[in-house]
Amino acid sequence: MLSSLVAVAAVVAIVAGLLVLFGTRGNDSKADEKPAAASTPEKKPTTGPSTVGASIPRPSEKTTQPPATTEPPKTTEPPTTTAPPETTTTQPTQPPRPTQPVTIPAEERPAIEVYNNTPRKGLADSVANRARAAGWTVSGSPDNWHGKVAESTVYYPPGMLAAANQLAHDLGIGRSKGALDNMKKDRLTVILTSDYVG
Repeated sequence: MLSSLVAVAAVVAIVAGLLVLFGTRGNDSKADEKPAAASTPEKKPTTGPSTVGASIPRPSEKTTQPPATTEPPKTTEPPTTTAPPETTTTQPTQPPRPTQPVTIPAEERPAIEVYNNTPRKGLADSVANRARAAGWTVSGSPDNWHGKVAESTVYYPPGMLAAANQLAHDLGIGRSKGALDNMKKDRLTVILTSDYVG
């Protein structure tokens, strides 16, 4: 833009110099100044405007050209979506069946005591008879247990867990638990509650 203005100014200066040179040469009288000034545009009407017009860029040409950019045009890519994790459809597996406890020989089984913690009369006697039939030795006579017990349980002292699991399996009781402080430590203790169906 600056170079175009300099070129225009140079052309205008040359044209003005020519006008002054040709307009004043050989005319010394004041009477000729007015006609000379009037005839100056008629002698060279195309010299000034055509040169000036050719060197000045038109505004429309300047505005229509896109600005030069060094960055490539930005493209909008569709957002990437993550696929949901693949779900494998597997057949529901059957819950594992409780493993059968190792059968303890009758001569290695500890003695047991059976207590009834329900209003059902004779429950401890019937379970004691069932235990005898399975090969267990019932110590003492079945009795009632006074206190609150959550569910039918075979209580065992330290070292008798396997025997407790065997007895619970033989009697159809679902829980084995460590012996309480007021229980004997040389035998298993069975306490029957209202959940026992035998």
